[in-house]
Amino acid sequence: MDVRYERQLKRGLLEIIVLKLLSQGRAYGYQLLQRLDQESGGLFRIKEGTLYPILYRLEDDGLIVSEWSVPEDKSVAKKYYRCTPEGNIALKELLGLWRRFDGVANHFLQGEDE
Repeated sequence: MDVRYERQLKRGLLEIIVLKLLSQGRAYGYQLLQRLDQESGGLFRIKEGTLYPILYRLEDDGLIVSEWSVPEDKSVAKKYYRCTPEGNIALKELLGLWRRFDGVANHFLQGEDE
């Protein structure tokens, strides 16, 4: 299968999934990359160059905020992201849209020979 079809399917979902992960608690970029990879069984194994533009768009839209934090051991500071109240509202709307989309897509695709 052509990789571009897989990329197109993932593209829209990633923003919703990242927003969902951040609604569950703050995280820094590498943590998000690990969770996406591990919890998707590798399906959402993405590079930093894919994740950070998503984070920047969500932040520009006011759906997440970022803050730098220095650990107690004074090691390297990390930029943490968390969902805003507006982000939680948008997430509910996006999840509703996704459920409708999924239902309609399944209607068309059910019973197809693979």
